[in-house]
Amino acid sequence: MENFLVYLIPVTGLFAIVFIIARVQWIRKQAKGTDKMIKIAGYIAQGAMAFIKAEYRILSVFVASIALLLALATGTETSSPLVAVSFIMGALSSGLAGYIGLRIATKANVRTTHAARESLNAALKVAFAGGNVMGMTVVGLGILGLSLLFIAYAHLFGTDSVESVNRVLTVVTGFSFGASSIALFARVGGGIFTKAADVGADLVGKVEAGIPEDHPLNPATVADNVGDNVGDVAGMGADLFESYVGSMIAAMVLGATFLTATYTDAFNGLSPVILPMMLAGAGILSSITGSFFIRVKEGGNPQNALNAGQLIAALLMVVMSWFIITNVLPQSFSYTDVLYGGVIREITSFNIFLSSFIGLLAGLVIGYSTEFFTGTNYLPVRIIARQSTSGAATNIISGLGIGMLSTIVPVLTVAASIMIVFYLGGLYGIAIAAVGMLSNLGIQLSVDAYGPISDNAGGIAEMSDLPPEVRERTDKLDAVGNTTAAIGKGFAIGSAALTALALFGAYMTATGISSIDVTKANVIAALFTGALLPYVFSALTIKAVSDAARSVIEEVRDQFKSIEPLRKALEVMKKNSGKAQDQWSSEDLDTLDAAEGSPDYGRCVTIATRAALREMVLPGVIAVAAPVIVGFTMGAEALGGLLAGVTVSGVLLAILQSNAGGSWDNAKKMIEKGITHNGKEYGKGSEAHKASVVGDTVGDPLKDTAGPSLNILLKLVSIVALVLAGSIF
Repeated sequence: MENFLVYLIPVTGLFAIVFIIARVQWIRKQAKGTDKMIKIAGYIAQGAMAFIKAEYRILSVFVASIALLLALATGTETSSPLVAVSFIMGALSSGLAGYIGLRIATKANVRTTHAARESLNAALKVAFAGGNVMGMTVVGLGILGLSLLFIAYAHLFGTDSVESVNRVLTVVTGFSFGASSIALFARVGGGIFTKAADVGADLVGKVEAGIPEDHPLNPATVADNVGDNVGDVAGMGADLFESYVGSMIAAMVLGATFLTATYTDAFNGLSPVILPMMLAGAGILSSITGSFFIRVKEGGNPQNALNAGQLIAALLMVVMSWFIITNVLPQSFSYTDVLYGGVIREITSFNIFLSSFIGLLAGLVIGYSTEFFTGTNYLPVRIIARQSTSGAATNIISGLGIGMLSTIVPVLTVAASIMIVFYLGGLYGIAIAAVGMLSNLGIQLSVDAYGPISDNAGGIAEMSDLPPEVRERTDKLDAVGNTTAAIGKGFAIGSAALTALALFGAYMTATGISSIDVTKANVIAALFTGALLPYVFSALTIKAVSDAARSVIEEVRDQFKSIEPLRKALEVMKKNSGKAQDQWSSEDLDTLDAAEGSPDYGRCVTIATRAALREMVLPGVIAVAAPVIVGFTMGAEALGGLLAGVTVSGVLLAILQSNAGGSWDNAKKMIEKGITHNGKEYGKGSEAHKASVVGDTVGDPLKDTAGPSLNILLKLVSIVALVLAGSIF
């Protein structure tokens, strides 16, 4: 490992950190707006930071307990108690990324609102800059932590034999385990919080009280905006941080199988192990470059601007991947594939490059398939909107059908990609495809995190009584944010499928299992148990949202009844429904003004926080405990069956839930803009709108809690199995 290029990998992580600092300084310099805007944004920031601090206090106990168990259980010849150090580093890195992203998102939201008073482009720049901090923090800390641990352990254990390299990688695997643990709780806890608040705000505010979304008289509206941050910024960031490092570690473990190949290189034969980190480092540079090309003219489409930045980053990444792979790997070499009966495989650097490119392409296909099934411009959502005219039942039935159909393209894309890249590069090719899919995560996550910042900006504009054109600009950004969020969820599911499969291959490599016989009773039992896990996990998270939402609903109803100025203001709003405010009587306007500040926003935030933290524990424990129990009681081959079952079942269920929920959400938004069906017009307040709100409410916990959390379940089960493989089997 004398080649100096290895030490350039953590330098790219440091470069990302420098870029983040510059972005943060720029955001801080932007104006915040009026006193009222600052006050509302303060409520949101205070609630978000209170939640994440409370969550991290609970997680610190979990991390310390697991680290102690790992230190005691890993003192073997093939592992080391340093796995516990790696675990803590992974947990700290993931937690720090979520904290930084959340903190800056809650500063960027009000600045985006103020920028929208100036122009659409100004608002886009601030919102994207806030998302950019989240995206680049994830990749910067991910590559920095992983590469420094690898270099440190390589010097400690050596890399002069296959055994020593495998020991290094086994210890490094703890980094991904730590990241997975934080990701699961952040995704589940954040998802429960955001959907409990969202459901409470929608059902009582929109349906029962008939007041607009984000109206300051709704006690749950601040909690709803807090939820956007803790669920879709910190939660999504932790989710993809774990995918990012997990895909690299899986590829590194599989790359170690080439150490007996017939070639030498500048890295003492370690080039297949180091390559995934080099590709990730190149992705940081391409993401930063693409970020500078995101701008939009007034009246333009922000989606085109975001697409342009991602396209430039993707093209640059393809060029750099070609250069890196063809120069780091030998042009061709052969190795003995111990997993497939000692077959001699021929591998070329060009085939590995194609694997990386196919992974990137598969991610785009899955993302845009998700957009088709969830976007307001496409047939599936229009079908659901039309079905809403006959009631909530037909809305829900059609949404479920659309969600099931939406699994076809992603699953076939993943299946085709697996077949092609396995032919090109074996299991290593599959792992490199997963790395390729996530190579531009910096800009992909930036675009995704931009969405909740824009959503918050619209809420602040509504609650601050800003001119209509400001809300129109923030709504335009938010509409694009809904699409980018849907694409991001599709991308996350696709990467989870490939990463889980790569980790599955790494597990088989670590245990020396060449096949899994499904005719064995213990294996088939574990296979069914694995397929069951995503359903149990989803049931627990959906029930958690339901219980938490009920508490929020009861609180909002109680405030509407018990707070006198608030009750009177709602009566005035119902009386003046359909009138512009300049047509209201002076007495009614005075009543509305008197109610300003009367809702107790903090109560809803506190209720949602307590419920989320209470309910997130059991799903997390099940995800960690299941592979441990099966591994110890049924053996390594049965644990492989569990991994196969949870991967296949989890991918399908995650796609179904995420896309069904997204299509219900956008069907509601489509009706709010106004639709015509059978010669009748339907808009806000219509029966079709009320039906679509019910559908959206049903879909909320599916698309923002259960569905996305399954991505982490797949990878966490696999990474726990991989840690067990190096320590026990």
